[in-house]
Amino acid sequence: MRLRHAMPMLLAVLLLGACHSKDEAAQANGSTPQAALQTSIDLLKAGDFDRLWKHALPPADYANLRADWRLQQRDAQPTSAEDRARLDQSMRKLTGPDAENRLYAELQPKLAAMELQYHDQLPVLISMGEAMLKSAIAQSRTLSDVQKTQLDGALDALLPWAQQTPWFDQARAKQALGVAVATARQLDLKDPDQLHAMDFDASMAKYAVAWGGLKRLLAIYGLSVDDTLDSVRLTPLSSTAGHAMVRADYTLLGQPLSAETALVRENGRWYSEDLLHNARRSHRQLQQQPAPATAASAVAKD
Repeated sequence: MRLRHAMPMLLAVLLLGACHSKDEAAQANGSTPQAALQTSIDLLKAGDFDRLWKHALPPADYANLRADWRLQQRDAQPTSAEDRARLDQSMRKLTGPDAENRLYAELQPKLAAMELQYHDQLPVLISMGEAMLKSAIAQSRTLSDVQKTQLDGALDALLPWAQQTPWFDQARAKQALGVAVATARQLDLKDPDQLHAMDFDASMAKYAVAWGGLKRLLAIYGLSVDDTLDSVRLTPLSSTAGHAMVRADYTLLGQPLSAETALVRENGRWYSEDLLHNARRSHRQLQQQPAPATAASAVAKD
């Protein structure tokens, strides 16, 4: 698991297991399994991703995460001229003068045409998409059987919402464009190289902006991430010899769901066992990968 792919893993672990302005408070709130998970949920809701990682990982693992962040660029593929031009055009559209109204004028006739073409097909297409996701979950080598069952339950709750949501509604589309434009301006991304060049702190700040925009977009279409996170109720199930199990009961789109998370205690604090395992595996894999040959060394070999 690459470190830039660790953010989705962190979110998945928190949602399967289920935010504080002072580092000391976050540390103290890991003193029990329930407190550790609740603090993670609060930090996730706030979009405070730096403190979320600092809370969710032991100090040494958090330090490795920060140090390894730039090492991933060893494997980064160069951006093609075509992709660069496409991103540049998209960002210009989203951040230009009167972008919201210009984009809406461009989108409005397309929405009407898409509604005529896909209105009856969309529920079927969404069902097909869910089936593909469930197949990918079933074939995953990194998810446990319990986690696969829990994710399947969440997908079952999301399917009716996705099928019934008026995706082609023009009023909602205009609101969504407003959020997209505001988020793009706040992200202030000029080119793909800027993304690759960002350090850990800058990346976390951009993730926070994108996360806030995503939550606002979903809320426009009836899915409140904050309501789901606020609904989490944690119940300790067991705690023996430095290992604990906690059940999270929560409501997703009106449907009650539950998930269980295994935690492990290290140096008096509790951490998600799955997240810790994946973070350490990622670090080992990254350290074992040979650095690519530089242009100078390649010439010397020739």
